[in-house]
Amino acid sequence: MSRRRYRLALAGAFALLSIAALALWVALPLPPALAAPGPVPRLVLLDRHGLPLRATRADQGSRGGWTPLADLDPKILQAFLAVEDRRFYDHRGVDLRALARALRDDLGARAVVAGGSTITMQLARLLRGTPRTLAGKLSQMLWALRLDAHLDKQTILEQYLNRVPLGQGTAGVTAAAELYFGTDPRSVSLGQAALLAALAHAPSRDNPFAAPTRARARRSAALARMQALGYARGEDVGRATAEPVLRHDPGSPFLAPHFTTQILQWAARGGRPPSGEWRTTLDLDLQTALEAEVRHTVDVLRDKGVAHAAVVVLDDPSGDILAWVGSPDFFADTSGQVDMVVSPRQPGSALKPFLYGLAFDRGVTPATVLPDLPRTYHTTLGPYRPRNYDRQFHGPVRARDALGSSYNVPAVELAERLGVSSLLATLHEAGFASLDHSAEYYGLGLSLGNGDVTLLELANGYRALANGGVWKPVRWKAAGGEAPEGGATAGTPTERRMMSRQAAALVLDILSDPVARLPSFGVETPLDLPFPAAAKTGTSRHFTDNWAVAATAGFTVAVWVGNFNGRPMQGVGGITGAGPLLHRAALLVAQRYPPGVLSTPAQAGAVPIRICRLSGLRAGPDCPPMTEWFVPGTEPATPCDWHRGGRVELPAQYAEWAADAPHAPGPGPAIGATATTAAAGFRILSPQNGDRYTFPVGADPRYTTIALRATEAGEGSRVRWFVDGREWREARWRLVPGRHTVRAVNGRGASDVVEFEVR
Repeated sequence: MSRRRYRLALAGAFALLSIAALALWVALPLPPALAAPGPVPRLVLLDRHGLPLRATRADQGSRGGWTPLADLDPKILQAFLAVEDRRFYDHRGVDLRALARALRDDLGARAVVAGGSTITMQLARLLRGTPRTLAGKLSQMLWALRLDAHLDKQTILEQYLNRVPLGQGTAGVTAAAELYFGTDPRSVSLGQAALLAALAHAPSRDNPFAAPTRARARRSAALARMQALGYARGEDVGRATAEPVLRHDPGSPFLAPHFTTQILQWAARGGRPPSGEWRTTLDLDLQTALEAEVRHTVDVLRDKGVAHAAVVVLDDPSGDILAWVGSPDFFADTSGQVDMVVSPRQPGSALKPFLYGLAFDRGVTPATVLPDLPRTYHTTLGPYRPRNYDRQFHGPVRARDALGSSYNVPAVELAERLGVSSLLATLHEAGFASLDHSAEYYGLGLSLGNGDVTLLELANGYRALANGGVWKPVRWKAAGGEAPEGGATAGTPTERRMMSRQAAALVLDILSDPVARLPSFGVETPLDLPFPAAAKTGTSRHFTDNWAVAATAGFTVAVWVGNFNGRPMQGVGGITGAGPLLHRAALLVAQRYPPGVLSTPAQAGAVPIRICRLSGLRAGPDCPPMTEWFVPGTEPATPCDWHRGGRVELPAQYAEWAADAPHAPGPGPAIGATATTAAAGFRILSPQNGDRYTFPVGADPRYTTIALRATEAGEGSRVRWFVDGREWREARWRLVPGRHTVRAVNGRGASDVVEFEVR
């Protein structure tokens, strides 16, 4: 015999032995537990004090028990057969045609878009716990053959329908029908049967609690399949399509619905239905009180076009989620299930504290004067001309007042100097994972909150400020259970520093300073609380979203007011919309949890210096003085030269503003008398003479840059830059430790020179 024939014979013998072994294995009796009904996983969610919030399945003997196939509504059987396995009665556990079709679709899409699993294969996976891999698929096929050889089709269907996960921790059609519709699977409507079958493909993603719109679309597809196979008439499908996707039984306990729904979504990522008794971090008493406040807020603001609101409360030391209100009424209609605690929207000025924290880590101080002047920025998306909320320009503004009064123009100027990439990197460190586009996509508008974030991310970012600049994930379970939202992902550190302790303390000090808020918000505001709290509001463009956050040493409260559909509100800002809700919510939390005392700049190592209230320099005899905090080494070295002999002499860049502004300091003729630039007023705007930048330890060098910017060059010519005597042709310069000299020359030969230091 030739070697080739020998190999063929050997291969044939091996194949025959394999087939014989497979046939013998299939013929072996099933383990007794595989064919027995139940037990079905049951999960009970409790609040932090042990009070029940929600059970995904009722006790044995109630509607949540195992339902025999003969008692199930026939429409449920028809729906699952139509959606999951229309040739169920024709194959022996494995449908080769379905597998071939799935393979074709996957190859065409270059991704896994179809699995080709039969109901019997799915039951094998549920019983054996096989993974969703190629090896797992082969194991499912083998076990499906064995199940089909020993169990009749009716038993397989009964086992499957009572075990299949259908979202929100439910296992089986009995628990799902009770949860979503408050009904018994012995009598369901056509639409309800179609929805149950539609959920089997992606129960965590498509269930009506998590995504009512997707659930409706999946139900429509299931109804169309049932009609095509003759299980439903056209007129019946039309009526079923009009049914609501969710009906709640008021007699069933279902508290903190958005919170428990989100927990079950997080838990479902484990792949199998959760079970047992879980004690969460939620405080049910606080939750109930805040739900009432949210409803009250919407009732009060309804005539101003406000229909929805949301609140989340975090315990600062531990990160425990104490309260979570995603909408005024979870069961109002399909939009009631929209959870604004985790739905990304634009936060407006609520992101500014992270910009200023970055600036303080780069050498900017609360006394640094920023120009609040008209300016057009040339961006990749075209010219950008920021405006303040009050549509006015305020001339020279110290960083403390710019942040406290939430001026837009200085914030954009600061972002341009520091770089949008640096700001975006800081926001990522602060847990804003929803900001998943590039710095070029957001542009300078990122400083004003033009990127979508979630209320949970915002609350945890402010919690990081209260915790000294250290970000940690939030917790939803009393014993562990860190939430994957808000910047926590598998494999990432459980905590990280997003800004220095000194920068965080300075930001908190400004946000808790009522004097810094005075120019924009007036004497009395909802942000004033009877305990130390750092508070900030934010409003998105076109008044579609209104935010407010208050951080104390003990807890952080974040609220949102607006409309799910993005309809603009009518004249509702942070002080009139989210502000009052924040105030009442913070008082309710403080009745139950001590707010404590925020870390002060002095405790963080800052030093107090008397400065001029106008220039931010050391106060002279003619200056209106105030005390400001400085990180050691960033104090102003020179006395104020803006006040001379009872007159105010502003730098040249404020001359035009001072001439037009009705309340500009000092007489007009003195404005600009201290300018040291050429006659045309050419000067360097960034960096400024005497600036001191701090090089953040461990920071990515790509984000440690400053802008090189001067006044207009004139006659269409460009500005030539020289750094430490060498020509520099880029718009930004990467920080290098040491003392540096920058010179700029315009097209007419005018020049300016500044010196600064990088520590």
